[in-house]
Amino acid sequence: MATATTATVTDLYPSRGATEVTVPRQDPVLWGSPDTPGPITTTGLQSYERDGFLAVDQLIAPDEVEVYRRELDRLVADPAIRADERSIVEPASQEIRSVFEVHKISEIFANLVRDPRVVGRARQILGSDVYVHQSRINVKPGFGASGFYWHSDFETWHAEDGLPNMRTVSVSIALTENHDTNGGLMIMPGSHRTFLGCAGATPKDNYKKSLQMQDAGTPSDEALTAMAGEYGIKLFTGKAGSATWFDCNCMHGSGDNITPFPRSNVFIVFNSVENAAVEPFAAPIRRPDFIGARDFTPVR
Repeated sequence: MATATTATVTDLYPSRGATEVTVPRQDPVLWGSPDTPGPITTTGLQSYERDGFLAVDQLIAPDEVEVYRRELDRLVADPAIRADERSIVEPASQEIRSVFEVHKISEIFANLVRDPRVVGRARQILGSDVYVHQSRINVKPGFGASGFYWHSDFETWHAEDGLPNMRTVSVSIALTENHDTNGGLMIMPGSHRTFLGCAGATPKDNYKKSLQMQDAGTPSDEALTAMAGEYGIKLFTGKAGSATWFDCNCMHGSGDNITPFPRSNVFIVFNSVENAAVEPFAAPIRRPDFIGARDFTPVR
């Protein structure tokens, strides 16, 4: 099993200080060459580089969606999974909100990670072999499931997991239809080109609170207002089986789901093997491996 290096790494993206700071992106958006073979077209790569995201109308077919949705339902209903520390519950309803490390819990989701349609796109964007930094299923049942507040994933992964560079990509694959009303993903297009370092120190074991409701690593209203004014906000809708790929530094979030229509997805984070995590840049201790992996074995 590959492990973290102990070498000193320059902090290109300071955060969790006394005040908010903005830093222009120091890293490429696309790490592969434009002619790197893979499922994404040249036009798609250009769109991803410009906007920080790429929507795919149908990444997996309807019959495959059913397989993954049944597996999600099985995991959520399993008392052993609920008791596992990798399961996060809603503060109010005490229903399961997320189950982490699903590619290790479930062989069905492990197969999805290895699917060339999935890992092939990650390799194409990141220009190298990749490993899974994080995987989870998110469950947003109807009538009150809470959202995820505005944030940049990289700010947290850099501060609390020790990812040195912006060489990480996420994919959210819809297992239910994403309406414009049931708490869908929102991204500020182009926001991936500016790093927002948040104010405030990271509490010890911050993950225990932040996975239910984010506090540390949350941008100010003023910063979000300025970014939304500059970049706008894109809401993603689509049928089950659709997917959204997005850069680790995109400012994004999702609202509560107060409709009767559930919204569930599988979320996979691929990191370049050349960007392996070191010690956290702005946290007293690293988060558990099931949230920020320390096994850098490439996906095969």
